[in-house]
Amino acid sequence: MPIFEYVCNACKKEFEEIVLGGADPACPACGAKDTTKLMSRGQFRTGGPIVKGSPSANAFTTRGKSSCGSCSGGNCSSCG
Repeated sequence: MPIFEYVCNACKKEFEEIVLGGADPACPACGAKDTTKLMSRGQFRTGGPIVKGSPSANAFTTRGKSSCGSCSGGNCSSCG
């Protein structure tokens, strides 16, 4: 079942809701029906299982980091 993220336009609370059909749910905090569906950040991975030391493991574990914080080698592929 799809889980969607919403924000209440009345109280600004963000919440998740399982929604069937096209109706927007009421806010669980204040009960207002004036809600907006948020764009969720999706996650996906291609290929097989993640194996330590493989290119897919390095891409998955270092995604979003600008540099290695725990090593001084200057080569992020050597971090693990």
